[in-house]
Amino acid sequence: NTNEQHPLIGARILEALKKGVKLIVADPRTIPLSELAEDNLGIALRHRPGTDVALLNGMMNVIIQEKLYDEQFIAQHCENFAAFREEILKMTPEKASQLTGVPQEKIIQAARMIGHAGTTYLVYSMGITQHTSGVDNVKSTANLQMLCGNVGKWATGVNPLRGQNNVQGACDVGALSNFYPGYQPVTNREIRKKFALEWGITENEMDDQIGLTVVEMIDAAYQGNLKALYVMGENPLMSDPDSNHVRQALQKTFLIVQDIFMTPTAELADVILPAASFAEKEGTFTSTERRVQLVRKAIEPVGNSKPDWQIISLIAREMGYSGLNYHQSSDILTEINRTTPIYGGITWERLQQNEKGFQWPCPDINHPGTIFLHKDGNFSRGKGYFHPVSFKEPAELPDSEYPFILTTGRTLWHYHTGTMSRRSKTLNERVPEGYVEISQEDAEKLQINDQELIMVSTRRGEIKIKARVTHKVSAGLIFIPFHFEEAAANILTNAALDPGRNYRKSQEGNEY
Repeated sequence: NTNEQHPLIGARILEALKKGVKLIVADPRTIPLSELAEDNLGIALRHRPGTDVALLNGMMNVIIQEKLYDEQFIAQHCENFAAFREEILKMTPEKASQLTGVPQEKIIQAARMIGHAGTTYLVYSMGITQHTSGVDNVKSTANLQMLCGNVGKWATGVNPLRGQNNVQGACDVGALSNFYPGYQPVTNREIRKKFALEWGITENEMDDQIGLTVVEMIDAAYQGNLKALYVMGENPLMSDPDSNHVRQALQKTFLIVQDIFMTPTAELADVILPAASFAEKEGTFTSTERRVQLVRKAIEPVGNSKPDWQIISLIAREMGYSGLNYHQSSDILTEINRTTPIYGGITWERLQQNEKGFQWPCPDINHPGTIFLHKDGNFSRGKGYFHPVSFKEPAELPDSEYPFILTTGRTLWHYHTGTMSRRSKTLNERVPEGYVEISQEDAEKLQINDQELIMVSTRRGEIKIKARVTHKVSAGLIFIPFHFEEAAANILTNAALDPGRNYRKSQEGNEY
């Protein structure tokens, strides 16, 4: 739902439509882009949540059967095509239609549009990744783009839109449990040696084990296996699935929260550290297109708040470690330049001279940056790998007791868990409270009126929330935005993990 969840990029899509670009939109709801697509010779595919792989495989089946794929690109730049093709041929358009609820003719039409297009630019966001089949979903998007040779050239590729600003930058510099900065594996001894030398410690002091993910941390805390949890700029009590479970977990461990506002998570904290906002600190942001730019301080930090890096450095000093003894933000970027090859040439001085910034990889100060990845089919692993991905049903399906499918997301007027946007009078006037979208058909069946306060429940919890009777969702589907603490959507959601997320194995394998 790009117009509402990523409005600046949504505006670019609207500009492209005006220039005659054809748009295919796949979303379980009818969103603004769906109607725009069909009004401009494009296609809107309203598929059942959790059936993304079936939809993508069904389209690729048509592309292969009708020989619309790029044979030359595949032969020169890809591998494992035969095994992939065998899997794809199992998902006929007819079968895909039965699984997704999308008419067979629309699946064929969309496939032909992609197959005949000179270039295709594929965009996805959290609606693809936050599933128990999230890894398979992403692999399938890559399969589709490689199949048609839409990788490594202008206006193509797989383009993930991150959940928040600078998520890309945080991942780039090591805010992941399996990587040091620059996606350098923690399991690699030579990499550990390099960072140990940089940080003034011995190699033995560097942990060679991959850490826990966010959901795994919560589970570990719940089980009593996590001594402390340090939360920075995050509100897991509202953003993580199964909020009641999260609350119990956070109450069982020593909790430190570092944030700019008093969030529901911070209210549970043993220690609260006041952080400076973006306007009160200097540093860099990395956008979803890997573009690194400077952010400059507009005002001094308010009250006792400090930039995040200063707080971390002060804590490290109290713990007897002086390796984080930075004097200014630029010192940190200089360290990143030394240790992180993809950021090697993105220096503070160059960023001061170029407000547009640089896109990584940018290995040295003479490098202009990289506009798009895998140029001319040169993949980081050598050749692009076709993953044979089969469709798997979601972890939890409707039944007689719980007959509806819930999908969650954002509105245009609020951001993430509402920590910032709900403090804006103007934005709150637009959408002051939570709501649940329900179809006209289901509302009539359940005798629910528009704006009526109703109860929504799952196996994990229940919330009271106002109903919005709408054409945006089909029968059997409901939608709830997750910004509102009083009607927190994640009280209802399932914390089941993706069985395909074997990031520990991917460190050692050669598939990625």
